[in-house]
Amino acid sequence: MKRVIFTAGILILMLSANVSFAQTKTTKKTTTHKTVVKKTTTKATAAKKPSAADLEAGKGLLAKSDCLSCHKVDMKIVGPAYIDVAKKYPANEANYELLTKKVIAGGSGNWGTTAMAAHPTLAAADVKKMVEYILSLK
Repeated sequence: MKRVIFTAGILILMLSANVSFAQTKTTKKTTTHKTVVKKTTTKATAAKKPSAADLEAGKGLLAKSDCLSCHKVDMKIVGPAYIDVAKKYPANEANYELLTKKVIAGGSGNWGTTAMAAHPTLAAADVKKMVEYILSLK
């Protein structure tokens, strides 16, 4: 019973985190065959290009973290390959912030049902450097 309550609590936290991370606004509604389709765009702010030193620092921080037990640069293991993440998320400030929050909070649903563990002990500035490195891998 405790396990069910714990699992339900985790699911509620993950769902609320995923909702809070979604930064979308409805721009246009169109109808097709009596089905309403909402087109959305994400808020993307211009990204300050990370320096080579920041990218190297991000790479080093990833090597020291537990991230490589579930992720590899070019191969899916438990989580997606970093190159696939870079293809999905353009390198901009909104995505740096979004992915930094996701790494710290953990979650699931974007790459399947397997949940990513939360990393609350990592500093947001360090996680941002890791995310900048990952999104530079295109």
